[in-house]
Amino acid sequence: MESMTLGMGFAALGFWLFVAAMVAVGVWDSIRKRETQHETLRRMVESGQPLDEALLDRVLSVHKESKDMGRDLRVGGWITLALGPGLAVFGWILGIALDEVLTYIMLAVAVLMLFISAGLFIGAKAVYGRDEGGNS
Repeated sequence: MESMTLGMGFAALGFWLFVAAMVAVGVWDSIRKRETQHETLRRMVESGQPLDEALLDRVLSVHKESKDMGRDLRVGGWITLALGPGLAVFGWILGIALDEVLTYIMLAVAVLMLFISAGLFIGAKAVYGRDEGGNS
């Protein structure tokens, strides 16, 4: 029993190390993109090209277009919608293999994922509405 507890501890540690690595990579990627944008602007200034506000917004991409944000919310909704049943099946398997209580815990997590998915879909619709093609 002690070796199983130790193994579960290592699994949890591995998960959180993976999450930390993904966050670090995301931060590093955004820093590199920002450096590239600033380098582009620096070269434009050095070459004597005029910089207007529209060009700065385009090069720095200050804000995403709302249709892109709406699409991102919908994609997140579809991903979390798929996670709900997957977590329910995973809980059922854990309940068979280890303890029935785990089934109920994972079912609760699955329902939470479905509610998050619904929230993402509602947010995409409420804030960004339909895109130009009429698709939501």
